[in-house]
Amino acid sequence: MDGMTTVQPSGGSMVRRILLGSQLRRLREGRGITREDAGYAIRASESKISRMELGRVSFKERDVADLLSLYGVADPTERESLLGLVREANKSGWWHSFNDVLPGWFQTYVGLEEAASLIRTYEVQFIPGLLQSEEYARAIFAQTRPVISEEELERRLGLRMRRQKLLTEGQSPRLWAVIDEAALRRPVGGPEVMRAQVQYLIDVAEQANVVIQVMPFRFGMHAGESGAFSILRFPEQDLADVVYLEQLTSALYLDKRDDVDAYVQVMERLCVDSLTPDRTVDLLAAILAER
Repeated sequence: MDGMTTVQPSGGSMVRRILLGSQLRRLREGRGITREDAGYAIRASESKISRMELGRVSFKERDVADLLSLYGVADPTERESLLGLVREANKSGWWHSFNDVLPGWFQTYVGLEEAASLIRTYEVQFIPGLLQSEEYARAIFAQTRPVISEEELERRLGLRMRRQKLLTEGQSPRLWAVIDEAALRRPVGGPEVMRAQVQYLIDVAEQANVVIQVMPFRFGMHAGESGAFSILRFPEQDLADVVYLEQLTSALYLDKRDDVDAYVQVMERLCVDSLTPDRTVDLLAAILAER
C-alpha cells in the first residue's frame, strides 16, 4: 500500500494512539479523501476524524476497520498491524492506578515518557522529577501543597518513585538533563535532604543512560532563560518530537516542526554552554563538601 508503514505496538497507550492517528491521516491524504467523507463513512463528524488523527480520542476497532477499507488497505498483514495497534492503544498503562492523584493533563506526559527513547529536560527551580531522591520529592510535595493530606502525599510520592523505574527497568530511555545551579543551591527540606539529593545525582550520573549537566551561575544569562521544558523523542520514526511545558494547573504539548526546532536549538545551546558531565560531577562533589 502506497505510504503505508508496518508498525509494531510499543510504548504507552497515548503514543500508540498518536502513531495510529498519524498512519490513518497519511492513508486518508494519500487517497485524497476529505475528513468530512471519512467521518461520513464511520457515522462520525469531521472533527472526530481530526481528533482521531491527532491521537486525542480512543479508537473503536470497527471504525478503524471501516476507515482502512475506505482507504484501500486490503492486505491482511497491513490491516492486522493497524488493528493490533488499536487493541494495544486501548490498554491502560500502570499510571491509571494513580488516577486519584494524577491530573488528566499529566497522564498524557507520563504515557509519552514511558514510550520515549530520549528525554531531554531543562530545569530551573527544582531537580527534575526523574532524578529526585525520595525525601527531596517528599519535601517538594509538602512545600508546594501545604494542605495536602498524608495519604495523598504518600500517593504522589509513590507515583514519582514508580516513574523513576523507567530509568532502570526494561528498555530504558536515555535521559539528558540540564539543571540550573539555582536548583542545587535552593534549600529544600533542610541540609540533610539536600546532601542526600546531591549524592543521589552523583550516583545516578554513573548510569550509562543518564547524562547530567549543570548550568553554572558564573555563565550569567543563557539560552534557557524562558524557563523549564522537556523534549521527548520516540523510537518510531513516524512520531515527531514533543515539547512539554508544564504550568500550574495544565500543560502544553508542542509537536509542530517550527516549535520543536526552536526548543531543540535552545537545548543544544544549553548543553554546549553548561558544564560537561565530568565537570558537573566535580561541582556536585564540591557542593556536597560545602554542606
